[in-house]
Amino acid sequence: MLRSLALSFLATLAITSPVPITDKGNVQIYKRSWDYQDDVIRGVNLGGWLVIEPFITPSLFEAFGSDESKIPVDEYHYTQYLGKELAFDRLNQHWSSWITEDDFKSIAGTGLNFVRIPVGYWAFALKDDDPYVQGQLPYLDQAVEWARDAGLKVWIDLHGAPGSQNGFDNSGLRDSYKFQEPDNLELTYKVLDSFFSRYSDSKYDDVIIGLEVLNEPLGPVLNLDELNEFWAKGYEILRKYTSSQNYIIHDGFTAAGYFDGKFLLPDYYQVVIDHHHYQVFSTSELQLSLDEKIKVVCEWGNQATSEYHWNVAAEWSSALTDCSKWVNGVGKGSRYDQTFYSDPSDNYAYIGSCSGVSDITTWSQDTKNEYRRYIEAQFDAFEKRGGWVFWTWKTESAGDWDFQKLYYHSVVPVPLTARDYPGQCN
Repeated sequence: MLRSLALSFLATLAITSPVPITDKGNVQIYKRSWDYQDDVIRGVNLGGWLVIEPFITPSLFEAFGSDESKIPVDEYHYTQYLGKELAFDRLNQHWSSWITEDDFKSIAGTGLNFVRIPVGYWAFALKDDDPYVQGQLPYLDQAVEWARDAGLKVWIDLHGAPGSQNGFDNSGLRDSYKFQEPDNLELTYKVLDSFFSRYSDSKYDDVIIGLEVLNEPLGPVLNLDELNEFWAKGYEILRKYTSSQNYIIHDGFTAAGYFDGKFLLPDYYQVVIDHHHYQVFSTSELQLSLDEKIKVVCEWGNQATSEYHWNVAAEWSSALTDCSKWVNGVGKGSRYDQTFYSDPSDNYAYIGSCSGVSDITTWSQDTKNEYRRYIEAQFDAFEKRGGWVFWTWKTESAGDWDFQKLYYHSVVPVPLTARDYPGQCN
């Protein structure tokens, strides 16, 4: 026990000694300055940018018409429908405009200190028959520089793997679960080698404080033993290039505490577990009252404090419903108003109307208060350990998933440490 504590202390020192290396105006930059034990991440995801998602930027997909049966459901089919040349033209325009340097300045201006940037495997390598187009990496490189200039820290997250690791549209390929097929695993390892080699370079020591091996592998439908092997192999690949960078593992939707006996010191160090917390993707969760939802949130926070590894809630939102257009996927509707296609195992039932739910400009003050209370509870719960990263910085129309809009309309506390509803998760 004492040996483990000593090694943990030494591993922490390896990344937390605040040694100033430069000073840009009033922004002090430190080398490996993040202490996951005591510092608090308050950040946002840059969703829908280098990996497109229909619910974040529906206009990209609405260009195909109003018949949802003919609208591509993900980036794979988007590029397949358009062909390489036209797909690149449209996506390059999107990459150059959806997130700009002004966004990084605005993120820092809200009091946030961190961004998580998703990118798909196809930015690094393509399968022979892939319709995807490339060109994302120069934008990603520029984003890291913008983050540095704004005083923000960064995780880069491999958000989609060949064959898809979860069947979600945000993996690039919906309704596919072929990530663990041998050819797809082999390509994933090659991509990780390029990814980790590129972004573990010492020139990023002051700004990139974590590299995430893979977003949301769907543990319940994958071979979990093989997934454990994948996480271990990813760690080996990272350590070929750096002894100091933090290795981020999404929990794979495993039970709380699953990693307490895995990836331990001294064989593994600077491992951070990434938890994602939502309460809108099943009818049973949607039927919970706000008090009940907050009780669940507080329990998440308590569980995080007892885990062996450093951990961060790197995705969550203010959403109380699944009403935002296409948040469940193109053509799927919402469980909340019973327009979602029926799954008998989900105790499918009408809960309420979706009218106006996603349009924050129509919210009454009472509605804003409910969302603020829910947000503050999650702030408090997740700050009990490593902190939080809201999904996402901005959307075209999904107000309950849009940090920028929530902040502008004073639903998010200003400053972020202010509380109208203190002590919810004591």
